Amino acid sequence: MLAATGSLVAAIWAALHLQTLLLAAVVFLFLADYFKNRRPKNYPPGPRRLPFFGCLFYLDPKQPHIALQKFVKKYGNVLSLDFANIPSVVVSGMPLIKEVFTQLEPNFLNRPVTLLRQHLFSKNGLIFSSGQTWKEQRRFTLMTLRNFGLGKKSLEQRIQEEAQHLVDAIGEEGGQPFDPHFNVNNAVSNIICTVTFGERFEYHDSQFQEMLRLLDEVMCLESSLMCQLYNIFPRIIHYLPGSHQTLFRNWRKLKLFVSDIIDNHRKDWDPEEPRDFIDAFLKEMTKYPDKTTTSFNEENLICSTLDLFFAGTETTSTTLRWALLCMALYPEVQEKVQAEIDRVIGQGRQPILADRESMPYTNAVIHEVQRIGNIIPFNVPREGTGDTKLAGFDLPKESELVLENNWPGLSSLFSLLLLCKNLPSSPQPMRS
Repeated sequence: MLAATGSLVAAIWAALHLQTLLLAAVVFLFLADYFKNRRPKNYPPGPRRLPFFGCLFYLDPKQPHIALQKFVKKYGNVLSLDFANIPSVVVSGMPLIKEVFTQLEPNFLNRPVTLLRQHLFSKNGLIFSSGQTWKEQRRFTLMTLRNFGLGKKSLEQRIQEEAQHLVDAIGEEGGQPFDPHFNVNNAVSNIICTVTFGERFEYHDSQFQEMLRLLDEVMCLESSLMCQLYNIFPRIIHYLPGSHQTLFRNWRKLKLFVSDIIDNHRKDWDPEEPRDFIDAFLKEMTKYPDKTTTSFNEENLICSTLDLFFAGTETTSTTLRWALLCMALYPEVQEKVQAEIDRVIGQGRQPILADRESMPYTNAVIHEVQRIGNIIPFNVPREGTGDTKLAGFDLPKESELVLENNWPGLSSLFSLLLLCKNLPSSPQPMRS
């Protein structure tokens, strides 16, 4: 009897002891989160953050910029809005954004890297690198892109030629309904591919179509719930199934695709006559035998090439698809755009960028398309390199700065001009 009672007491004590440990662990985690995320007295105002998740659930993932406006009205154009465990300050309004890019830019040159992106990029490439790596890669990339036509007339000619390929592909559909998604993606990506890879890819190239599909999927997966949870609980989520695992697999496939192209370049590479970005990067790598003192290495070549591939494909192709949708929904606008193109450009030549000044209606339409389809509501975030004062608020070192982005791009305008110009001169309005 005494033995049984003793066993019962021991079991109860063990259970209470476990509960105490669990309670203590929970309290410790909450206190750690609280002290880690304490803000200075003069920090920008914002909604109360939730432990661990911050303000993640306050924003609609499909239209975050719409949800943001209610906070801007309440707290002003500079507000704190933590994304999960990442303390962030959101800046809205053209005057303040201009101040950040002009007067305060040296204070925000770095890029914050989430745990997910750290897993993917390891701070390599162009978009999410900082410090010396970013300076080296940015300087080299700008110089190389200029050498291969970026900002020159030769790039206009490449766009004109690719626009004709796209129109030919559309003509092959015989006027039947079809999904233009990957044709548009292929056309837009071919522009940057001619600079980075030295070649364009045909629309029926199955391997390249798979690349474009992976590209689309990666862009969508990064904003998924499991990927966001990975940034909060990486040690736990890493071993669980979910969209983050698909993202990692897709990224490995994208890197393998670029790695294969690099290997093919090496087979007939002539350092004295670089054909494209990859050739120029390989030549630059030979200048630094000690790879520990430079960012010019194989991994950075792969990541920088993928950054160019992403940046030169996704935004413009998505904008073009929004433009096609708007033309279908508003045929009367489509007719006016076509009429202005016929009047200014006519049927005897291709459009050029200089035509923009003579086409105010089409220019206004493209701005309206980008207002309606705000595909990048927040710019790529920046990180403070030191304590900074913005609009009277104190931002401590390593504060993440998120800029609301509503700026249109010229490449999308020119691409739409080319697409409309190359379609039949008196089309029946597209229908939704």
